[in-house]
Amino acid sequence: MFVLLPSSLKPHQRPLKSVNDVKEDEQILDIGDASAQQLAEILKNAKTILWNGPVGVFEFPNFRKGTEIVANAIADSEAFSIAGGGDTLAAIDLFGIADKISYISTGGGAFLEFVEGKVLPAVAMLEERAKK
Repeated sequence: MFVLLPSSLKPHQRPLKSVNDVKEDEQILDIGDASAQQLAEILKNAKTILWNGPVGVFEFPNFRKGTEIVANAIADSEAFSIAGGGDTLAAIDLFGIADKISYISTGGGAFLEFVEGKVLPAVAMLEERAKK
């Protein structure tokens, strides 16, 4: 289930609907409670968690529940947790869990590229200069 916001809906409402029932004029703004709980259950058994991005538009109180459930599951996990990206860091700050995340990176796209093993131009330049 996902939370939807059709153009005619007020932002204080939080209707739940299956993804198969989403209409063209609707937007998915959060994952539903059941989906958030499923993710939380999976995260309980993880050994390493790489977190980049919220699962909903958490900036609006009615659409932050999914992100809050997932964030707290990561914080409560015994896994080594790595979080990156500006929106992720804003969620971590909002929910007050920074001290429960193993490593936090301010990088977003660059953070993911680094994890993928891609060469980052700034890092390559620093490595070149270190050789001189």
